[in-house]
Amino acid sequence: MTLLSAQEVLQGLDNSDRLHHLSNLSPSCDICGKQHFSTDHSEFMQSMPQDPVDLVDDLVKMGIYKENQFRVAETINTYELRQALFLKRVGQNNPQREKLILALCEQAGGLENAFAAAFGPQAGLFFADSIRNSGQTRREFLRNMAVGAALVTLASCGTSTTPPVEESPTGGAAAPGNLEKTDLKIGFIPITCATPIIMSEPLGFYKKYGFNAKVVKMPSWGAVRDSAIAGELDAYHMLAPMPIAMTLGLGSAAFGVKLASIQNINGQAITVANRHKGKVKGPADFKGFTIGVPFPYSMHNLLLRYYLATGGINPDTDVQIRPVPPPDSIAQLIAGDVDAYLMPDPFNQRAVYEKAGFIHLLTKELWPGHPCCAFAASDQWINAHPNTFRALNKSIIEAAAYAHKPANRKEIALAISDRAFLNQPPEVVEAVLTGKFEDGNGNTLDIPDRIDFDPYPWQSFANWISSQLVRWDLQGDGLAAKIISEKGYDAIGQEIFLTDLARELATELGQTPPQESYRTETLKFGTFDPTDPASYVKKQIEKYGF
Repeated sequence: MTLLSAQEVLQGLDNSDRLHHLSNLSPSCDICGKQHFSTDHSEFMQSMPQDPVDLVDDLVKMGIYKENQFRVAETINTYELRQALFLKRVGQNNPQREKLILALCEQAGGLENAFAAAFGPQAGLFFADSIRNSGQTRREFLRNMAVGAALVTLASCGTSTTPPVEESPTGGAAAPGNLEKTDLKIGFIPITCATPIIMSEPLGFYKKYGFNAKVVKMPSWGAVRDSAIAGELDAYHMLAPMPIAMTLGLGSAAFGVKLASIQNINGQAITVANRHKGKVKGPADFKGFTIGVPFPYSMHNLLLRYYLATGGINPDTDVQIRPVPPPDSIAQLIAGDVDAYLMPDPFNQRAVYEKAGFIHLLTKELWPGHPCCAFAASDQWINAHPNTFRALNKSIIEAAAYAHKPANRKEIALAISDRAFLNQPPEVVEAVLTGKFEDGNGNTLDIPDRIDFDPYPWQSFANWISSQLVRWDLQGDGLAAKIISEKGYDAIGQEIFLTDLARELATELGQTPPQESYRTETLKFGTFDPTDPASYVKKQIEKYGF
């Protein structure tokens, strides 16, 4: 039977008969000449049931539609599939082939219905819902799934026995479907540092990897830590020092957490209340201030201390540094509860927008390319969901690469400004992401890397963080120095920062991550040699007195 005559026959049958007729195609494929069905199967199909529900069940049991075909149908993005699979793979500029595919789509009520039901990222949920609904709904869905699986099979004819996977906006391939869990909750703080985690929901990066993932807005970093320990979240947006502090038992009971990838580099600033305008030129001018930071174990606190010390300011006696949840920072600045803060954006830019403060210093001026926030998950969760963790981390790394491109920043700003995410004016978020902004001092600046996105977790980042935990002894009991001395800087970093995995996943995505794990870090007031953190701490204390 030729492809054209198959189409003609299909057009004259009702839905059940059409599916039955599809089952009776010849053992050899007219497209590629390969034998997809054995002769016994072909003969047996003569007596197959005509009810779509029973028919599809039997086809699955017989192995004609493989598990991976339905997996692809459940995970591939509808729009990408329509473009890439239908136009590029299925048609292959063959008019007869296209006519057959269109005939198949017609059985599902049109192209939109076929792709939405057979390939939509929510297909798995729809299938579960349809079981609870009427028999007619289930029959229609299974019929469409059968058509979808047929499309996947036809798309593979003459090429490979593995169904094609779609390319992402950055050119990577989706993860395999052997996921232990697909319904995920990922905690985040509403700041631009969380851009890859947040944007992956509205822009479809989670769906592309087979996840029904929801980002959950958290009120503070303490809440993130507590929810992580309680097992209320699957994964989380964390400050880069938090996995080290939590794993070592600093600031909380010891709880193993892995830093999978860096969310953002740069992206913070020191903002000062307008009542101090004209009085603050350098670190020495902060003496006597109350300064907010989002969390004790944060890059914000460590960088603020680093900066103040260079001006002769003892962070523990000459100023008061206190935790302030980022969403509360502007209100506290206006009320006079804090004189300044070192916060993530968009709250620095929002202070300018509200005429509450001015940007004194971008943290990229202290350390260009410094880490800020991270994507993390607990040891327990990773061990229970290894494939899910790998695929989820891969989606984040891919999203970070997309966010790294300046051309995508306006689109991302619009997507994450929504009330469900940052709940900020789009122009404020866009100013942060594009680096075109007012600083509150009458200057219009253009700094493209005000915030940037490079997910590679350098081991030198981990060693610098640990060195500052030793230097500042945030608990006041010497515990950080004791533990880090016993375990060793490199051992701690290599246990917690998953650099090798990040490199492997980035390579799979077609990226070119660094092959080295350590590098010399260049800061404003000197360089950091990751091979000798202890000497670095000693020299800092000798130079500045604390």
